[in-house]
Amino acid sequence: MNCFQVEGGHHLEGKIRINGAKNSALKLMVASLLGNGKYVLSDVPHISDVYTMCEVLQALGAEVALQSNILELNVTSIHGRVPDDLAKSMRASIQVMGPLLAKLGWVKVAHPGGCAIGTRPLDLHLKGLRKMGASIDVKDELLIARANKLHGANIHLHYPSVGATENIMMAATLAQGDTIISNAAREPEIVDVQNYLNKMGAKISGAGTSAIKITGVKELEATNYSVIPDRIEAGTYLLALLITGGKGTLTNVRPKHFASLIKVVREMGAYVDIKNDSITLDSPQKLLPFHLFTEPYPGFPTDLQPQMVAVATQAHGISLLTESVFDRRFGYITELQKLGAKVDVEEGQARVIGDRRLKGTGLVSRDLRAGAALVLASLCADGHSTIEGIEHIERGYESMELRLRELGAKISRITC
Repeated sequence: MNCFQVEGGHHLEGKIRINGAKNSALKLMVASLLGNGKYVLSDVPHISDVYTMCEVLQALGAEVALQSNILELNVTSIHGRVPDDLAKSMRASIQVMGPLLAKLGWVKVAHPGGCAIGTRPLDLHLKGLRKMGASIDVKDELLIARANKLHGANIHLHYPSVGATENIMMAATLAQGDTIISNAAREPEIVDVQNYLNKMGAKISGAGTSAIKITGVKELEATNYSVIPDRIEAGTYLLALLITGGKGTLTNVRPKHFASLIKVVREMGAYVDIKNDSITLDSPQKLLPFHLFTEPYPGFPTDLQPQMVAVATQAHGISLLTESVFDRRFGYITELQKLGAKVDVEEGQARVIGDRRLKGTGLVSRDLRAGAALVLASLCADGHSTIEGIEHIERGYESMELRLRELGAKISRITC
């Protein structure tokens, strides 16, 4: 078993390039099932979720090759049965339903896995696909869906679910007629999926707004495409600079994609300089406390909430962080408390008493973003910390220890 060993108390400084977005790359890979021929995706991150999705696509009959950050896909001959072990290991596996229903007319996939951070029901996915003409049965956690031919529909999401928006959007590309998704999620990754599908020959407009229109076409063709930068990775490393009192520059970023974070960081007293595709941060001598509320994009992202709680331990005063997206996302707080953090959670809100001298200790990561928060807290703690469960971190961050070492962090991968 591998762990991270972190020696805290060092100011980070330097420049790193941000990788392609995990939550875009996975969906682009799945969207490729809709077309024919050979695809080339660039800036694909080397993370375990991408490796798992490669296995899913291979199990469906696709030819897959990932070298450096270039992914080549050939989907000439595919089928619709996803192996149970792969489906249960990653939540994004549910995204194959829409493309395979549209392309093949059938799909069998087990109830998906992923991080245990709260209730994430599939009802919006299934409701949307059923409105388009699919019949879906659930037998022993196996989802069995069939459709002679999907048709367009007006679909209202009672919550702007990213996954449901993408699944319905992909299914609708080959459906007969027009599909309108109202109260759609607005995340940048959805815009990326729209742009990719349109480059394949789809007719989609409105991604990035709450209303998306898809006019079905007869077929889609393979293409080449570059994945957008990862706004959550960018935010995590920006906060790594901030929590250590450091300064540095991130390149290959789209600052408007994480404007809500930049706003809070500036309110905390940091100097932030934004260029077209880079952002530079210089930490203040004294971090100010803050209040934030997680919500769907363009609000503050829930995937940066754990990292912000870690940063709040170093602010001079009391910070309040309200989690409105996932109902069990504060499960990592007990690990921060092992370091000496003063955090109380009540009714979905974390109250953090800052200006704490954290002390290194043994920690356990139990989900992706919580793991990132533990790394950040360890970077500013006195002494050494050992973090177990880094396989969760590797689901979304490519070689995190190497990236942080580029910024001067004392972090290494060890056997524990």
